[in-house]
Amino acid sequence: MDPKQIRWRLRRGMRELDVLMERYFDQHYPTDTPEMQQCFVSLLEQEDPDIWRWLMGYAEPPEQYAALIQRLHDA
Repeated sequence: MDPKQIRWRLRRGMRELDVLMERYFDQHYPTDTPEMQQCFVSLLEQEDPDIWRWLMGYAEPPEQYAALIQRLHDA
């Protein structure tokens, strides 16, 4: 997926989530493995409340997103 399209999809319904996703995209996405990049694009398909719960530790993320959620949290 084109980086411009991804950047557009980073616009979420929650400003706090926007900040975390954009920070990861700017700092880590360009140098991540293709697998991690694809995982990030796939994460963008998930609902904001779910992503937020995973990032805040209120819920356990699905295994496929666990490493990425940790990177987003640390970004």
